[in-house]
Amino acid sequence: MEIERKFTIKSLPDNLGQYPFHLIEQAYLNTDPVVRIRKEDNDYYLTYKGKGLLAREEYNLPLNEQSYYHLREKADGNVIAKKRYLIPIAHPAFTSGFQINIDQTSLTIELDIFEAPFENLVIAEVEFPTIEMSEAFLAPDWFLEDVSDNPEYHNSNLSKKNL
Repeated sequence: MEIERKFTIKSLPDNLGQYPFHLIEQAYLNTDPVVRIRKEDNDYYLTYKGKGLLAREEYNLPLNEQSYYHLREKADGNVIAKKRYLIPIAHPAFTSGFQINIDQTSLTIELDIFEAPFENLVIAEVEFPTIEMSEAFLAPDWFLEDVSDNPEYHNSNLSKKNL
């Protein structure tokens, strides 16, 4: 189960260069249901995602490089490329009254900086172990709008966008 919230941001963090990152390229074989192929650095995956915005089923299967490029030729729409920074949140903030297990206090912001044709798009995603935690999460000050419920920000929909 994937449980994530998505946000636009006000500005990039000043110290972005200190964080690890992945170079990601992905394409969609289908968008309903979502069937995606992804190259992340030198790893390759086929992913199935169920329906939903905040929470949905997700299954990843490994691919080899040859299979990835073979399937990419069959993909529809835009191929999406982005640089994903992994920014830890050591002490995330939550709404008052939310009880948190001490083992669940570390979260990671996945900050996606998109390349052409979406070069002006930057999205921050945070994945959670439970829906309750995702709903109680208070976004950092540099986040702008919560777009978790806006399908326009799903990569599968970006892949279908006419440019």
